[in-house]
Amino acid sequence: MNIAVIGSGYVGLVSGTCFSEMGNKVICVDIDQNKIDKLHEGIIPIYEPGLEKMVLKNIEKKNLLFTTNLEEAIKDAEVVFIAVGTPMGDDGSADLQYVLAVAKEIGQKMNKRLIVVDKSTVPVGTADKVKETIQKELDGRNISTEFDVVSNPEFLKEGDAISDFMKPDRVVIGAESEYAFEKMRELYSPFTMSRERFIGMDIRSAEMTKYAANAMLATKISFMNEIANICERVGADVNNVRVGIGSDRRIGYSFIYPGAGYGGSCFPKDVKALKKIAEEYNYKAQLIESVEDVNNRQKFVIAEKIVKRFGEDLSGKVFALWGLAFKPGTDDMREAPAIYVVKELVKRGAKVKAYDPKAIEEAKHFYLKDVKGISYFESKYDVLKEVDALIMLTEWKEFRSPDFSEIEQQLKTAIIFDGRNQYNAFNLEEKGFEYHQIGKQS
Repeated sequence: MNIAVIGSGYVGLVSGTCFSEMGNKVICVDIDQNKIDKLHEGIIPIYEPGLEKMVLKNIEKKNLLFTTNLEEAIKDAEVVFIAVGTPMGDDGSADLQYVLAVAKEIGQKMNKRLIVVDKSTVPVGTADKVKETIQKELDGRNISTEFDVVSNPEFLKEGDAISDFMKPDRVVIGAESEYAFEKMRELYSPFTMSRERFIGMDIRSAEMTKYAANAMLATKISFMNEIANICERVGADVNNVRVGIGSDRRIGYSFIYPGAGYGGSCFPKDVKALKKIAEEYNYKAQLIESVEDVNNRQKFVIAEKIVKRFGEDLSGKVFALWGLAFKPGTDDMREAPAIYVVKELVKRGAKVKAYDPKAIEEAKHFYLKDVKGISYFESKYDVLKEVDALIMLTEWKEFRSPDFSEIEQQLKTAIIFDGRNQYNAFNLEEKGFEYHQIGKQS
């Protein structure tokens, strides 16, 4: 099948590449000429395990092409995916200007029947706006051409996106015509051969499904962090509580690990957007608001523990930091707990020595570029020399079972602040460490 993907960011590039892997001819479009030039050279603008290898293979096979010319991309396409950004507005709503700009250009350039797919995360009712925008342009050209607008939300986890796309839990399609359903079923059939994962529904329900899924996962995280904070105050151990409730099959173990809060491009933005959608329909989403409030507070918990231990004035103190990305397997630092912890420490006079396997450049050039008092290192052990404590905030595999003898030898004082409770099972107190974690009294 001939496919065009408009927007070559995270979702667009992963989606386009995986479709090309199954033998489709895919043209990815982006207005950034520099990005397209780099993609032609095989330089990938994001870090995602397995993506670069798959992109290079399909470029070589000529299944995957890149251009800035939308008209060229949609000329032979049967399906056109809109995968541009929907940044969060000042009021928390999703900004649709880029989605609707693409819809307008599609209406100006299309000359045959197309299926236009909203792949970007968009509020309920966006498909109607896309349809109206395209139709207005067609009417202005005096062209009578059938087209379908479909909602096909993505459910990709950063760090595991290739696997998520190639072996999806479900493929959600919202459409109005049987023609659109059949075309989308055909397109996704190679990804759903082992069992039926194709879920067809109305468009608004499909749009809502994405927000509901992310809000549900964010709710589990905030719930567990709330329980952790209560455990710490009453003298319980949240690690034991997690095992106790996770063994209930109705609850399960996924997304009930206590920590320093969620971040990234999806959960914070989608929770805010869902809250805003509810407000627009005169409904106060109290649970969703609480999920956000708990998470915002949780990002400061590790900094609060450090201040409690060392005092409000941290002048002369130096801290080692393991982990900048909001989660392992990505260089994404959007809303990462590390941003909040570093700023809280530095503003009190501390210095921070940081290491992350992938996110150092993001920190240097974007998220912490104006922060004084932070320096970056190329090895996890290089940051430890003569520091007052180690802070662990991202559970990269290389941090999971470190050499604690080496850590103790390098640190000025053997103190660890664990923002992901990774070292709970290592009995660090018996090894001579002062160990601070989430949801358990130190």
